[in-house]
Amino acid sequence: MSGELPRTERGAALVVGLIMLVLITLMLIAALNLSTTNFRAVSNMQFRDEAIAAANKAIEQVVSNNDFSAAPVAEEILVDIDDDGTEDYDVEIAPPVCVSATQANQPVYSDESLGPVMSVSSNWNTVWELDANVTGTGGSGATARVHAGVRALLSQTEKTAVCD
Repeated sequence: MSGELPRTERGAALVVGLIMLVLITLMLIAALNLSTTNFRAVSNMQFRDEAIAAANKAIEQVVSNNDFSAAPVAEEILVDIDDDGTEDYDVEIAPPVCVSATQANQPVYSDESLGPVMSVSSNWNTVWELDANVTGTGGSGATARVHAGVRALLSQTEKTAVCD
């Protein structure tokens, strides 16, 4: 008779153990969901930063073109941000807009020896606004819009043609 267990203690440890396993499983699932969400957030930030870098690269390409202010036109530039041979981002740049123009300062003494053609007295400091819209082409789905300002020194004739 000493080998029998009391009726009230049968199976209680099994029920408590199952409840603990369910609670641990739920905690692990919640931790997995949290880590997946964090991974997605970091990936989205990386794609956004890459899209902004692609826009800046395209804007630099447009600005480095010496006649961007002489004939401002819209451009579409495909950018390979990771140099793997495939275009990752499609950058659409609106026509550059001349925002303002102010006459350049009078030449300093050292510039006067260059003559009137090379002096800045007949030149204008112009400020241009560039607007770039970026779309990811590699399946990232990233989009961004970047505004940039550029200052260019133009002659009176060039300024009259594009800023008036």
